[in-house]
Amino acid sequence: MAKVAEYLYKIQPTRLEMLTTGLTPEEATIVAQHFAYLQDLTARGVVLLAGRTLNTDESAFGIVIFRADSVVSAQNIMTNDPAVKQGIMHAELYPYKIALLAKSST
Repeated sequence: MAKVAEYLYKIQPTRLEMLTTGLTPEEATIVAQHFAYLQDLTARGVVLLAGRTLNTDESAFGIVIFRADSVVSAQNIMTNDPAVKQGIMHAELYPYKIALLAKSST
């Protein structure tokens, strides 16, 4: 059985104006698919955290922290993200290690 490890992928829009003037109808559809993809992975316990910075300049980015059993599986998760697959965001994959994690208060 392969050991599960943590990974992070950083995503950035390929068209910065998405963050300043808004999404085109096509981009809005893809972003909805991207969000649904991450929701499904979160429900299945693969994605641990996903979010984005709120700035709208060229330094804006999102991150997805998730678990995978190999770097190949991690790469597949990242490249199958609809926003990456359809080219409205570019992504970079990093091996990652969570050092501290707050316990749920519920």
